[in-house]
Amino acid sequence: MPVDSFLALLTFAFVSSISPGPNNVMLLASGVNFGFWRTVPHMFGIAAGFGSLLLCVGFGLGALLTSFPALSIVLKFLGGSYLLYLAWRIAMSRSIGETGTETGSSPMTFVAAAAFQWVNPKAWMMAITAMTVYSNPNAPYLSVFMIAAAFVVVNFPSVSTWVGFGTMLRSFLEDPVRLKWFNIAMGSLLALTIVPMLR
Repeated sequence: MPVDSFLALLTFAFVSSISPGPNNVMLLASGVNFGFWRTVPHMFGIAAGFGSLLLCVGFGLGALLTSFPALSIVLKFLGGSYLLYLAWRIAMSRSIGETGTETGSSPMTFVAAAAFQWVNPKAWMMAITAMTVYSNPNAPYLSVFMIAAAFVVVNFPSVSTWVGFGTMLRSFLEDPVRLKWFNIAMGSLLALTIVPMLR
């Protein structure tokens, strides 16, 4: 891959990873409710899950979805349903958890965050766009691995920004009323991320 194409890929990976979406809304809320270190497995899960999604799309899954539009509809339904469930859980959270036992809630696990990428509409859009624009038919395997590696490398610092911002808000949101409305706002924003996939 030429240097200018690789730099363009890194820019695309950075902008799409740091821009608002389901993952980043959940990470902001997790930073507030659980702190930075307890959200680290969630961040690594996003990187691993999205990396595996990129590889599968690059090696033919994207073409399969294009050939069978019904699969895309099923994924949208599953993704939308799960997003609404997560939005409800965030909106109903009422106290900042130090250990996760006070409210019975806990941060998203590595496995759950990785699996979520497979039903995340923004993740699919990013993966298909990246593979369509940046893969090289003359070196298909190498370019697919390079695209996946670029996203994994750029993803962690990008999502860390959202968690860090949430962590900084913890002291301000220790007030139960502020936390309640913050979580309702985050749950509502997460639910609204479904709108683009209804088109």
